[in-house]
Amino acid sequence: MRYYRPATTAQAVAALASESQTSRVLVGGTDLLVAIRHRTAQPTLLVDIKRVRDLAPPIAVDDEGVTFGPTATMSDVIAHPVVREWFPALVEAAVLVGSAAIRNRASLIANSANGSPAADTSPPLVALDASVTISSVSGERSTPLRQFFLAPRRTLCRPGELVTSMRVPRPSPGSSSAFERMTRRRGVDLATCSVGAVVDGDGVMTVGLGAVGPTTLLGGPVTPVDLSSEEQVYRAIDGLLAAATPIGDVRAGKAYRTAMVRVLARRALTRAAARRADRDLALPQVLGGTAAGNSPAERTSRGSDS
Repeated sequence: MRYYRPATTAQAVAALASESQTSRVLVGGTDLLVAIRHRTAQPTLLVDIKRVRDLAPPIAVDDEGVTFGPTATMSDVIAHPVVREWFPALVEAAVLVGSAAIRNRASLIANSANGSPAADTSPPLVALDASVTISSVSGERSTPLRQFFLAPRRTLCRPGELVTSMRVPRPSPGSSSAFERMTRRRGVDLATCSVGAVVDGDGVMTVGLGAVGPTTLLGGPVTPVDLSSEEQVYRAIDGLLAAATPIGDVRAGKAYRTAMVRVLARRALTRAAARRADRDLALPQVLGGTAAGNSPAERTSRGSDS
């Protein structure tokens, strides 16, 4: 296995294309290096892009939204004041990615680019209408993140290509978001199911769904409902969850996932609507030492209030 550190994006994509089937991009390495150690990935070439000069900066804000570069870490996302204000669901999801040490290295873009249906940050990003830019020796193309996922661990980013940025549009006035995740145990674990919810200023609801299908799924948008009416809320949730196709595995049975994703959707939508009303954007204080498993966004199968 060889290691290459390019200085430009052109050099990076040329190197990836030269051994397209066996080259891999190295950014944070939190998943890739573990896979190499366990021999589930055996690349012949590692292309380290952390020193590429012309990549998008980690986080760039303008009036229309936020652009994330490949080197933006989960800790960068959590700490950025504009991201916290505009995208609370994304921050809540980033808080739950691994340990503090992992969050200091793990790339936001790579978390989605891996194509795992259980990735924590993909559901809120899909609900927030994120898009990605993919670069290759042939040029660039952009696609909505909701269309980026093809199957478990398969995306539109083909061998020899590189996701060079992610764009999340500025929320519309009066909108907000929230994230809920269910795991088998607190702390570092993969999602049993998860929901990122957005409620806009008119009460229109959209959700991103994790670990209840072969890819991260988009539900909605659906028209406003009276959140004080349980019947209306669950009718809307049934519409939002129509795309979900949960399976049974070692983490949970199909029936349990089906039931719990409805509970998580209700919680996330309720919290997003409350934030929309009072702009209460209080977030888990991970930087102050609160454990990720104690955040209001995470639920465990033991002791849940389902």
